[in-house]
Amino acid sequence: MDYIFEGFTQAFYLIKALDAELLAIVLLSLEVSLGALCVASFAAIPFGVALGLKQFPFRRLLLSIVNTCVGLPPVVVGLFVFLFLSRSGPFGSLALLYTPTAMVIAQIILAFPIVASLVQAAVAGVDPQVRLTALTLGATPRQADRMVVCEARTGIIAALVAGYGRLAAEVGAILIVGGNIAGTTRVMTTTIAMEADKGNFELALALGIVLITISLVINGVLSVLQHQGRRAS
Repeated sequence: MDYIFEGFTQAFYLIKALDAELLAIVLLSLEVSLGALCVASFAAIPFGVALGLKQFPFRRLLLSIVNTCVGLPPVVVGLFVFLFLSRSGPFGSLALLYTPTAMVIAQIILAFPIVASLVQAAVAGVDPQVRLTALTLGATPRQADRMVVCEARTGIIAALVAGYGRLAAEVGAILIVGGNIAGTTRVMTTTIAMEADKGNFELALALGIVLITISLVINGVLSVLQHQGRRAS
C-alpha cells in the first residue's frame, strides 16, 4: 500500500507545482480533443437537426449508418487514417502522420456520428405540439424549426459533452496516427498507458486526476444547464 500512497503524493505534488511536462500534455490533449469536437460539431449538429426534423429520400438509411458508426472501433479508425496519411497513401505528401493534425482528423471521424446521432434523438424527442403551436401562431416553417431546436438545446449540449467524453478517453486511434511522441503528440490517455506500463505511476496518476477533474467539471456544467432548461420550460 505504501507505493500507492507515495504515488498519489507525488502526483499531487506534480499538479501543485504545475510541472512543465504535465501542463504540456494536458494543454495538447485539450487542444486536440476540443479542436476535433468543434470541427465535427460544425457539421454534425446541422446534419443531426436535419435528420430529426426533415423527411427526405434515404433519410432512414443515413440515420442507420450514423447510428452504426457511433460504435466505430477507434483502432480501426486509426488504421484507416494511418493508411490514408502514410507515405504510400493518397495524402502522404501532406506529411500529416505523427502530428497533432492527424490526431484531430481521427477524432473528428469518431466524434461526428456520436454528436449527429444524439442531436437527432434530441430534436426528434421534442413534443410535436411545439412546432404545430408555432405554426398556428403565425411562425414560418423555418422559425418553427428554430423553436424545436431551441427546445432541444439541453439534449444538443449533452451530445457535445458525450462527444468530448469519447474523445477525451480515446487511446487507440490517436496512438496509431500520433505515435505518442514526447513534446509533439503525447496526450493524457496515451501518456497514462505508457507511464503505467513503465511503472512511472506519479505522472500517470497526476494525469488521471486531471482527466477525471475535467470530466467532473464538464458534467457539472451540463447538470446546471439541464436544471436551468427545466426551470425555463
